[in-house]
Amino acid sequence: MPERLPLEKFKKLIGQDNGTTEWILIDQDKINRFAEVTGDHQWIHVDIEKAKQGPFGTPIAHGFLTLSLLPVFSYSGKYAIEGAKMTINYGLNKVRFINPVPVGSRVRSKMVITAVEEKKPNQILVTNTHTIEIEGQEKPACIAEALGMFFL
Repeated sequence: MPERLPLEKFKKLIGQDNGTTEWILIDQDKINRFAEVTGDHQWIHVDIEKAKQGPFGTPIAHGFLTLSLLPVFSYSGKYAIEGAKMTINYGLNKVRFINPVPVGSRVRSKMVITAVEEKKPNQILVTNTHTIEIEGQEKPACIAEALGMFFL
């Protein structure tokens, strides 16, 4: 459960750590289910034998599968705004897929609060920058700026 802070105190967290999530396993079943939902059956994701001969030597997760984990990662944030009744996904700014996620890997997100903007009375737009790490690898899988609108 995040620590709830008054808005003025929350604004002072810009540039600060907002938590590191637990690891999530990216197995072939998760990749296949994502392919079914999205219709993206590209062989580098779902054809195990062909992927072994491909550029990564194994199936890899869809970039958008990795990105789709942002909501569950966001629930692990250390801080929230006091009095918020709900938060909705407001979109993304910059997104980069830096390193493929091999099947069987575990990923997690390190979050940093990078912007807080009052849009309307009682509507606060918060940007969290997620660095999605792959266990045991130096280069992250993805860096994404996620926008959440807090309604007070």
